[in-house]
Amino acid sequence: MNKKPYVIGIAGSSGSGKTFFLNCFLKHFSPDEVTLISQDDYYIPANTKTQEENKLYNFDLPTSIDRNAFYKDISDLFDGKTIYKEEYTFNNPAIKPKMLEIKPAPILIIEGLFIYHYTEVNKLIDHRIFLDANQDIALERRLRRDLIERGYFEDDVRYKWVNHVLPSYNEYLLPYKNSCDQVIINNTDDPEPIWKITDDICADLKDKIYK
Repeated sequence: MNKKPYVIGIAGSSGSGKTFFLNCFLKHFSPDEVTLISQDDYYIPANTKTQEENKLYNFDLPTSIDRNAFYKDISDLFDGKTIYKEEYTFNNPAIKPKMLEIKPAPILIIEGLFIYHYTEVNKLIDHRIFLDANQDIALERRLRRDLIERGYFEDDVRYKWVNHVLPSYNEYLLPYKNSCDQVIINNTDDPEPIWKITDDICADLKDKIYK
């Protein structure tokens, strides 16, 4: 690579529909044009975390991420290196983690809850996108995901929502909302509005990047 990639940051509250948005976004580009690095794949193993009295881990703190490794791999992508990283499966024993191959590309998407809070990462970003949703809708989506996909108990999910998720969102993500280039409120599970939004964003970005 002869120049630094164009870096797009995508952050959103839990239950904001970030995964679907990302999938729609990526489909607008070929694999040679874009690569994605996710903060979620840099969680420190749960058995190294401090436990609360109720034995529930708090994954919603900046210290739950191996920040140095995350930044190093981003820097390596800037240098044209390919990253090999084991997928994080959120401690679900039913899922066998895949080995991720993250190749450098002209467009780099960095996504995660703390990407704007980590100053060394935030300063690399050229275009910032913020996804959000009403709290009741976001909680419903979180319950649907965690109960079915991750095998958590409902009481645990609701406890974490009140004691971990919302405080972390308010402290480590919400303060950056007004400084983002685009804020997308995603309160519907209808895919059409997100397709339309990503169509418009990607058309603008392609014009900016390739002009």
